[in-house]
Amino acid sequence: MPFIQLAGVYDQTPVEERSDVVCYTSPVLTEPVAVTGPVKCVLWVSTSAVDTDFTAKLLDVEPDGIAANLADGIVRLSRAFPDDPVGPDTVQKVEIDLWDLGHTFLPGHQMRLEVASANFPRFDRNLNVTSGAGFGSLDDAVVATQTIYHDGDRPSRLVLSVATD
Repeated sequence: MPFIQLAGVYDQTPVEERSDVVCYTSPVLTEPVAVTGPVKCVLWVSTSAVDTDFTAKLLDVEPDGIAANLADGIVRLSRAFPDDPVGPDTVQKVEIDLWDLGHTFLPGHQMRLEVASANFPRFDRNLNVTSGAGFGSLDDAVVATQTIYHDGDRPSRLVLSVATD
């Protein structure tokens, strides 16, 4: 029987144990934070491959440690820069659209951003090559080294629309 991914909110802590997932977590919130509107993740990245994906996922971490997925998105470098192919180790600014969100993070909770190079089967796989991305055999796949930059010149960040009183 084929695998069917069900929609909905699931605890993501097993995913966060993987070595290829980077997590950025806020301090524990002391006040409610209402996010209403567009959410995006801006990353300054490089890869050792000729093509790759970057994924971002926003989560609400409950006081008991459950990390509930709220919104996610993906960018494929070859599609983000179709007229200017990304060369290996070239630093690029990418924006990952996590779509609109209406959610209030409660006091005692934390915001978390997961960044990875894949979110399969939620999104199609990328073999990190320019031809046949998502298709072909694993024999064609390239293991890539991904780098995320976050300094004064390359401010990777999460952009939220926060409601105010």
